[in-house]
Amino acid sequence: MEPIYDVPVNTLSGEPTTLAKYEGKVLLIVNVASKCGFTPQYEGLEQLYREYGTRGLVVLGFPCNQFGAQERGNADEIATFCKTTYDVTFPMFEKINVNGANAHPLYQHLKASVPGVLGTEMIKWNFTKFLVDRHGKVASRHGSNATPASLRTEIETLLSAA
Repeated sequence: MEPIYDVPVNTLSGEPTTLAKYEGKVLLIVNVASKCGFTPQYEGLEQLYREYGTRGLVVLGFPCNQFGAQERGNADEIATFCKTTYDVTFPMFEKINVNGANAHPLYQHLKASVPGVLGTEMIKWNFTKFLVDRHGKVASRHGSNATPASLRTEIETLLSAA
């Protein structure tokens, strides 16, 4: 399995990149959607990013349309929704699949590193959250019901670790 920082991703505007520029940061990686019951979590994700960003937290949003077709928009529509509805300033990436044969390599890595309940790797729904420590190790996985605020203690611990 290649290091998380080497996995190729595309920005929301379609530019190829990797997560290398986030090396040494604590990452909160979330599969997001605009038309989901959990969509208001964008507000809490943005709050965490603004509060802890200067200490090294980066929230990374990956739109996904695999759950109830709740992210049908194209990149421009997603960007506009995020900016106008929740004033999202954290990095957003191209829409991806998180499950199945076409699951993005990043999510293959995340799921294999920290399986879910009963050892299953499948992502159950939108707004599943993965915390990655400053060394690129996947520290934890949190389901959709876990609010961004509920991750504060763990984020602070990861930010304080060397």
